[in-house]
Amino acid sequence: MAMRSSHEDTLIYNTSAIVLRRMDYGDHDSILTLLTREKGKISVMAKNAKKSVKRFSGTLELFYVIELVIRENLRMAYMMEASVEEAFETIRSDILKTAYASYWAETVIQFMEEGVRQEGVYSLLVHSLMGLDLSLRPAEEWSIYFQLKFLELSGHAPELSHCQVCETDVDEIDHIRIRFDIKQGGLVCNHCGGPSPFRIDLSKGTIKQLIWFQKSEPGKASMVRFSKQALNEGLGFLEVFLAFHLEKELRSLKFLKKIRN
Repeated sequence: MAMRSSHEDTLIYNTSAIVLRRMDYGDHDSILTLLTREKGKISVMAKNAKKSVKRFSGTLELFYVIELVIRENLRMAYMMEASVEEAFETIRSDILKTAYASYWAETVIQFMEEGVRQEGVYSLLVHSLMGLDLSLRPAEEWSIYFQLKFLELSGHAPELSHCQVCETDVDEIDHIRIRFDIKQGGLVCNHCGGPSPFRIDLSKGTIKQLIWFQKSEPGKASMVRFSKQALNEGLGFLEVFLAFHLEKELRSLKFLKKIRN
């Protein structure tokens, strides 16, 4: 709910948000990057966040889902008060889970424009953080799920159902391993192209499991269980594919790879 203050250029509203990033600003303040349900990605100033026990104590941790009141003018948005909706405590107590959550958060920060509503991305991130927190499936599988769904929502979904050149269905391609062309964004069967620095080999089994994840609703996705080979191939492929679209490898991904190794 939003309302105008006595000053016509100031808007006060409340919203749910996920804390994606927090940076210190001066001796007492913090600037937070949030993913909100209503306004997408925004940046807000939390004045006196380091010493205001009444308003902010224990509410501004990374990956928290919070309910907050924001005062916004033409220059800056300010956090007035906040309360915790979901804390996801086990994520921050597990370094691998923290690394995955950080990777997802940085992906959202880098891909999304400021102030553009993306309720689907908000729901996806909340659902993925909850599953990661509760260990409903391995962290690696949650990362595959998050990346596939995020790529779909951002308009960069990989085409895995058929060859991009001859349009042969994946079930009819008579090879155990099939190339995926990162640049073209889809499969290229062995008859339609040779080696390329933009191509990654994937097993047909991995491709079929990725397709199932692509098409599954959140509840039904839990029925899929990846083999070790499919897990490693799927993660490697999606992390390269995302980095290609961002034109860089995220710092959080470099950290994640170190933890996994």
